[in-house]
Amino acid sequence: MQSWTLALALMSVALYVTATVVLGRRLSTWQGTLEGATPKLPTIAFLAVALHGVLLYAGVVTHDGLHLGFFDVASLVAWVAALLLIIGTLRRPLDNLGLLVLPLAALLILPGIIWPDGRPVNAGRNLGTEVHVLVSILAFALLTIAACQSVLLAYQEHRLNHKRPGGLVHILPPLKIQEELLFQLIALGFFLLTLSLATGVTFVADMLAQHLAHKTVLSVIAWLMFGVLLWGRWRYGWRGRTAVRLSLGGFTILALAYFGSKLVLELFLERHWFPG
Repeated sequence: MQSWTLALALMSVALYVTATVVLGRRLSTWQGTLEGATPKLPTIAFLAVALHGVLLYAGVVTHDGLHLGFFDVASLVAWVAALLLIIGTLRRPLDNLGLLVLPLAALLILPGIIWPDGRPVNAGRNLGTEVHVLVSILAFALLTIAACQSVLLAYQEHRLNHKRPGGLVHILPPLKIQEELLFQLIALGFFLLTLSLATGVTFVADMLAQHLAHKTVLSVIAWLMFGVLLWGRWRYGWRGRTAVRLSLGGFTILALAYFGSKLVLELFLERHWFPG
């Protein structure tokens, strides 16, 4: 481990934590109306994401190939989620999600530095495979944000149903807006997940040889759950607990597909998705 890498990682973690604290204090002292604009993510968050990106580029993209070990991918997904959140706040009231997404990004930085993956993925610089990997990471990152939104929505609904509007409830947008944001996130994530499955079928040569069969099955199950949820929303107006349960259920299965299988293969069986 190079000293500058560790220093950069610690700086990024510190900035993420600081941004979370600053955002929490802004939200807790905010006196505006729920329908108005919420306090924006602090500038510190932008700097944290920038340093995290530099760290990932140095560790993942090498002349030998892409280093996509378990912890590398986890950190990459968290970084993409944080980046998408920052971009999303320019158009939508997603700032509250920073209380969950930013600490998650901070948590997943150091494991990739402490336990680096020494075996690069040499996909033969196959553009199709690289597109598949990129779309898959984007899909999971966006659905991670949707899962965080589901957690906030479940918390908000529980507090309101039990007539306890205190706590974080007073800083969250109304339930209707929260639900609209959730389904917008899921719809876009579902679209990217569809592209991920399509590019996987198109560009992955041999799923059995690359230990991808179980990952594909779980991903398809998650895809079906998100598809049913979106159809139910359009056809029957599903919302509330039904939306939360299906979205979190789909995300859990997708997490098992992306990371459960990767954890078993790499850390226990010492195998990889792609032959290198």
